[in-house]
This record gives sequence, C-alpha cells and structure tokens, in this order.
Amino acid sequence: MASTAAPAPSAPAQAQSAEQLRRLAAELRLLAAQVRVGEARETPEEFDRERFWRRLNEAAVTVAGQATTLTAVFRTPLPAAQETQAVCEQVHAAIKALTAVYYSLPKDQGITLRKLVRGSTLDIVDGMAQLVEALLIAPAQSTENSDLISYNSVWVMCQQVPQIPRDNKAAALLMLTKSVDFVKDAHEEMEQAVEECDPYSGLLNDSEEDSRNDEDVLGFPSNRDVYWSEEDQELIIPCLALVRASKACLKKIRILVAENGKKDQVAQLDDIVDISEEISPSVDDLALSVYPPMCHLTVRINSAKLVSVVRKALEVTKASHVTPQPEDSWIPLLINAVDHCMNKIKELTQSEIEL
Repeated sequence: MASTAAPAPSAPAQAQSAEQLRRLAAELRLLAAQVRVGEARETPEEFDRERFWRRLNEAAVTVAGQATTLTAVFRTPLPAAQETQAVCEQVHAAIKALTAVYYSLPKDQGITLRKLVRGSTLDIVDGMAQLVEALLIAPAQSTENSDLISYNSVWVMCQQVPQIPRDNKAAALLMLTKSVDFVKDAHEEMEQAVEECDPYSGLLNDSEEDSRNDEDVLGFPSNRDVYWSEEDQELIIPCLALVRASKACLKKIRILVAENGKKDQVAQLDDIVDISEEISPSVDDLALSVYPPMCHLTVRINSAKLVSVVRKALEVTKASHVTPQPEDSWIPLLINAVDHCMNKIKELTQSEIEL
C-alpha cells in the first residue's frame, strides 16, 4: 500500500518558511522596543479595572496557547510556507493584542503599577521572540533543546500575569519589599566578607618563623590587595552601621505604606517608590568600595551619596499621606543615625581629603 504521508516541503519552500520566521522574530523585537518607550493611549472611556485585568489575563492565555502551537508545528522540519504564514500571523496577532491591553492602562493608575505591567508584557514579547529564533537555529534533533527551554519560559511568564499587583499600593509594596531584600542581601554579604577576610586568621598562635613562611606562601599580611589594614577595618564599622540604617529606613517606609497607604494617592506612592529604589544601588556602590584594596576617598563619596538618598527618602515619606503624624520620633532618629555614621566616616577619611 502506498504511503499517505504528506511529502516534505521542498528546499525553496523550507527557505521561504524560515524567512517568514525571521520576519516574525524581527516584528516581535520591534513591538518590544515600542513597548519600552510607549505611553498609555488616552481614551474618553472611564477606566474599568476589572475589565482591564480580565483582558490582560485572557491575552496572556492566548499567547501561551500560540507558543504551544508554534513549538508543536516547528518541532518537525519546517512546514509549508502557507502553514507557516498562518501560524506566524496568529502569533503576531496574539502579541499585538497583549501589548494593546498594556497600552490601555492609564498613567493615573500609577507609574509603579504601569512599570510592573510593562515589565511582564516585555518579558512575554521578548520570550516569544527568543522562541521563534530558537526554532530557527535549533531544530528538533538538537541536543540543547533550546526551543523547549524558550517555550517553557514564555509559558511560565504568561502564567505569572495573574500574580501582578492589581493596584498601585500593592505594586508599591512589592517594589519596597524587593528593595528591602536587596539591601538585606548586600548587608549580609558585607558582614560575611568581614568575617572571611581576616588577614591574621590562623596566624595569631603561630611562631614568628611559621608566620613568615605563611606570608611567603599566602601573601598575608604583606599583600594589601587581599586584606584590610587596621585603618580599613576601623572604617568598615560605620559603613556597616550606615547600611543597617538604610535597611531600617526601607523597612519603616514599607510598614507605613502597608498601614497607611491609600490606593487613590498614586502620585505620592510613586514618589516614595522612586526615591526608595535609589537606596539599593547606592548601598551596592558603598559595599563594592569597601572591598580591598580600599580607597578611603571612594568610600567617603559613596557613603555621602547613600546618606543623601536615605535622607531624601525619609523626607518624601514624612511629607506624604503615609505619615499621619510627621512628628513621630523614628524619622528624626534614623536621620540622626545616618548623620552619625557619615560624621564618623568623614572623621576616619579626613586624612585622604587633606592629601
């Protein structure tokens, strides 16, 4: 009996299908670039929050389905050009629908919320583009299975859409929590580095001759590139205290937003998040500058930047609706704490300024 299997597409047809995939990948990359800079599209209609989230979830489900179809169709030799075109058009339409929902989210719903929705949308669009590119460069026989990895990535990102915060207060709390976690990790890494970078560890009870041999083999304590001097160690103490105060500041701000934040005060919540997000990068800069070989002037500069950001975050929070009693003592206490740390750092680095 003759086989009824459809013949494999010819080489020219395969090339045409591949070109259609390349065009789709380029179009998806273009859509992603537009989302990165695109603004909300104003409409005369009143914003319907429930309808927005329903549409966004439905769009994500559709994209996940198209990713499944795309992967299933192209895990065999490339199909005929007509079938390829149909699949590509469906994928493009699904992604366009997703981005259209994002554009319908007005700015007055909160910049922090829009950033989260935009980030999720971008992840999905970029993920779909990567999937298309993986299907082009990694056929089904590939041992790397990069197409399945890319498909799984798109599917997971679509599944996460329902987890996006539904209002700007919830979005603000999420971002503040991330900032707290980042600063907490940086502080723990600094403390661990102090514990692990003791230049005299294991040498205190050795004889002078053994110590001399250790110096030759390990480079301790003569190599200033891998350990802290006594002056360095003294300077690290107020730096660690400053990072602890920064962490305490973020925790307090997060508590105030959770307890007193109002969903309709979107602008003030955005301001609090914007300035608070500057704390973590400033902590990272300070943390990096205290590693040996330490430049005391750099430590002083980075400490001053961190103090400036923390003070501003406290001032913005104090002036907002989340602080119903601005005279509460914890804000002045934190300001005094960071100022004390900075004064100590200035004192210990004064000799660098005078050189």
